[in-house]
Amino acid sequence: MRYVVYGAGATGGVMGAALSRIGREVVLIARGRHLEAIREHGLTLRTPLETVQTELGAVERPEEIEFREDDAVLLAVKTQDAFDALDDLRAAAGDNVPVVCAQNGVATEREALRRFRRVYGMVVRFPGMLLEPGVVANYEPQGGGEIELGRCPEGLDDVAEQLADDLTACGFDGQAEADVMRWKHEKLLINVGSALAGVFGPGADTAAIREQLVAETRAVHDATRQHLPTPDEALRR
Repeated sequence: MRYVVYGAGATGGVMGAALSRIGREVVLIARGRHLEAIREHGLTLRTPLETVQTELGAVERPEEIEFREDDAVLLAVKTQDAFDALDDLRAAAGDNVPVVCAQNGVATEREALRRFRRVYGMVVRFPGMLLEPGVVANYEPQGGGEIELGRCPEGLDDVAEQLADDLTACGFDGQAEADVMRWKHEKLLINVGSALAGVFGPGADTAAIREQLVAETRAVHDATRQHLPTPDEALRR
């Protein structure tokens, strides 16, 4: 399976470089100075354990790729950029290419399902960063992290199983989950408080506001009958 990574930054760049490092075929869709640096020098991945230079293909737009039947797209652009990216991808690849949504939140999968037959949710749990053009980092102590993925709205198939296996082979704990969207909603409870540091600055006491945000998010989940993992299930993670 060839992986087309749409968005080669903190999330997509780390996964793309890691997959390329173990010999998987990877094509990146990037832009600007980051794209120029990748084309000229390759993509560098830094972890606490090592620095790896990877040589892999990179283009600016999906229409530059000759899509194949064995392709799978890892959509790793930010949510606000995802809808336009999905439109461009549909125009270039058709509606049967597998699309794996790696964003935080749960909005992208719904839009992807309106355009593609095979859509997957992905929960990313590693601290990635785009350091400079052509250089990404994964600050997980062992250079890996947890990644859960599965069909959306639910289920598993060969694409999900192979991607989970490939991610495990390159150092992540890749898990194929038939109910992956439940885990994406669980991570949303964590993410709702992430903006507080940006609003109030580092070190501010935002515990009370964070608690209110989480409570409101839980109330929305309850009202929409979105079942979250139990505390015991989350603890076993």
